[in-house]
Amino acid sequence: MKKRALISVFYKDGMAELAAYLNEAGWEILSTGGTSKYLQEHKIPVTDVSSVTGFPECLDGRVKTLHPAIHAGLLARRDEKNHMDTLQALSLSTIDLVCVNLYPFFEKVQAALSLAETVEFIDIGGPTMLRSAAKNYRDVIVLTDPADYAETISGLKANNVPLEFKKRLAGKVFNVTSAYDAAISRYLLDEEYPHHWPLSLQKGQALRYGENGHQSAALYVHTDRPGVLGGMEQLHGKELGYNNIRDLDLAWKAACAFGLPVDGTMPFGEDAVRQLVPAAASTNKVCCVAVKHNTPCGIALGNTLLEAYEKTFACDPVSIFGGIVTCTTTVDAATAAKLGELFLEIVAAPDFEPQALEILKQKKNLRIIKLAKAPVEAHEYIAVDGGLLVQQTDRKLIEKWEVVTKTAPAAEYLRDMVFGMRAVTFVKSNAIMIVKDEAATGIGGGQVNRIWPTVQSLERSAAVTANAPAQVLASDAFFPFADVVEAAAAAGIKAIVQPGGSMNDKLSIEACDKYGIAMVFTGTRHFKH
Repeated sequence: MKKRALISVFYKDGMAELAAYLNEAGWEILSTGGTSKYLQEHKIPVTDVSSVTGFPECLDGRVKTLHPAIHAGLLARRDEKNHMDTLQALSLSTIDLVCVNLYPFFEKVQAALSLAETVEFIDIGGPTMLRSAAKNYRDVIVLTDPADYAETISGLKANNVPLEFKKRLAGKVFNVTSAYDAAISRYLLDEEYPHHWPLSLQKGQALRYGENGHQSAALYVHTDRPGVLGGMEQLHGKELGYNNIRDLDLAWKAACAFGLPVDGTMPFGEDAVRQLVPAAASTNKVCCVAVKHNTPCGIALGNTLLEAYEKTFACDPVSIFGGIVTCTTTVDAATAAKLGELFLEIVAAPDFEPQALEILKQKKNLRIIKLAKAPVEAHEYIAVDGGLLVQQTDRKLIEKWEVVTKTAPAAEYLRDMVFGMRAVTFVKSNAIMIVKDEAATGIGGGQVNRIWPTVQSLERSAAVTANAPAQVLASDAFFPFADVVEAAAAAGIKAIVQPGGSMNDKLSIEACDKYGIAMVFTGTRHFKH
């Protein structure tokens, strides 16, 4: 019996070579529409699917292969006599190879088309054929990836296509169709937490190793929206590692929390700030962030990038070594020269001046990354054994601006208080940040109580601002005791901003009043575990 292959592809890479071999080997090739035309242009004989089904293509191509003559030929088991007898009784033939790739829904869903236009790129016949063929993989070779064409041809030439290879090809089918269906579900389903959580990811790149050298790792990016890291451009340096990407993600999110002028992104929580603390509204300054081991070790605003970087560096000149630096504006030559004075893993920014690139590229292994968009993900995911924790991305900076002490914060502290609350949200809890002139001067976090990071950040700040001590402290969450205020008072802090909400708030308020410290409650906690 003559072998038959059904080929229907949107992407034609490698198709002519595969079809040419099948034709030379005596296979009959079934096809439809554009693929049929493409093969005929390459002088490869084609049988139109409609001549097999006895039914014309209809509904603007929506119905072509959805027919028993196709799916019976795919699903019939060759080792089941009654299956083969049924085909013979119905004058149907088997189909022994299917090569299909799908309408480009992944791409079109990102193209800002209308709902009606986007829906037309949902492939129905393709996934159906693939799934039928994959279910019957023992008898049907099913191809979705041009990378598998050469191995398939080699197996056919040797008259030995291994069963394990066929099984792997079938697994690829369900791998791609599950991602395809998930992308469609995400697009159509208007539920924040649906019954089944749809994730549509594809491998972006293999990574050198995971969190440690003995762990393997890979980066997967969304198929249906690029995201920041999916759209990044690496201009120089060795490949990225798992820890590099985690740190880059945090550093970029922290920088963009202060606004990204290149795409007009407003600072995090700016609407509430303008309403509740108008004197502290954004002035479109440049932000620079340094991250080490997934927590900021410096963050600052400046009128120029050089100013912002120098303030960031001053916060912790020791920890920034081997860290990651992100900026919200184009890196100029002067800043690049300063960056080049120490070892960094990554420098990332919306763009780089040509001279700045030349300077930075003198560092052979430095990764230079171009990032042009602010983060937009609505949810965050954390894998746990047996499942996935899903939560809304932290999008609410402050709920209120309530002065709870007898002393109100002086106007000169307001910008630093808002800056501190924005910046501290990116520090591991329990998080404390000391601030001066819209720059962190001391950062403490990741401890199991709040007093330890308070002492740590105050000591760090004292070393940085010895001649003119910082006077603002920001906390990601409430104070359970008065000890934080006691330590702050001893260090000369004059204004504190924190969410409030502890049963012992009164203790901290009384301590502030005792030392003449102004304290504001924002009503919004920012734990980061």
